[in-house]
Amino acid sequence: MMRATDDIIAIQQLLAAYVFAIDAKDYDALDAVFLPGATVDYRAAGGATGKWPTIKAWLEAALAPFSLTQHLIGLPLIRLDGDRASARTMLFNPMRPARSSNDALFFVGCTYLDDLVRTSDGWRIAKRVEQDFWAKDAPADLEPAA
Repeated sequence: MMRATDDIIAIQQLLAAYVFAIDAKDYDALDAVFLPGATVDYRAAGGATGKWPTIKAWLEAALAPFSLTQHLIGLPLIRLDGDRASARTMLFNPMRPARSSNDALFFVGCTYLDDLVRTSDGWRIAKRVEQDFWAKDAPADLEPAA
């Protein structure tokens, strides 16, 4: 039971490390969140899909036009299976385009579906898929990064 609790806390911390790194635009910190060969699928939000190194570069370009992002995650639903786990985590994300005034926020949300594996360096995301994406008050001219 203690190991399961430790694993759940470690996975929660990993998911928290992701959102703090994203909002700080510290994309290199995400290398400690994802496996080097992880697959990531952000297509539900109009984004890219691919292996981690490609997605890392895409994230930097996709988030560059925003002066503010705040990725707020809910408590994840984690299922453990030995050295593997799955997590479903809800996201609420206020955003501000850099070209807008300070009060021009819009909001997006989704659910992250993650497959995780235990490594010698701790838990890492092996696969991430966004689903159930929604947006409120997004600028009409907002286009996803290629």
